[in-house]
Amino acid sequence: MAPKALARVCCQLALDKKAENVIIMDLRKMSAPTDYFVICSATSDKHVKAIVDNILEGTQQRGHRPWHVEGYSALRWVLMDYVDVVVHVFQEETRRFYSLETLWGDAPSEEVKPKLRRRRRV
Repeated sequence: MAPKALARVCCQLALDKKAENVIIMDLRKMSAPTDYFVICSATSDKHVKAIVDNILEGTQQRGHRPWHVEGYSALRWVLMDYVDVVVHVFQEETRRFYSLETLWGDAPSEEVKPKLRRRRRV
């Protein structure tokens, strides 16, 4: 799977667990350690865990495992490193403190919204 496609899959998996403020940052033209950041927020430790577990399970089902995972024991900021894509799941206060969007502010970013599901007519 291409890195951008993997980033989009990670976004959708996060949104499936009600992640907030989900963005993809394109770091390919910058001196960055990866091609894409996926950044999202959660409201609590349990919410971070649910989002992270869903991303890990969903990407594994698609044949992708992270090279490294950090922060899972604290659940304030969990980083999942898929080499070309790095996913950051933050509690909102921690996200504001570290402000990765500002640190990498020159990178193009895109907010990802949940897909609307159509209702079936009965």
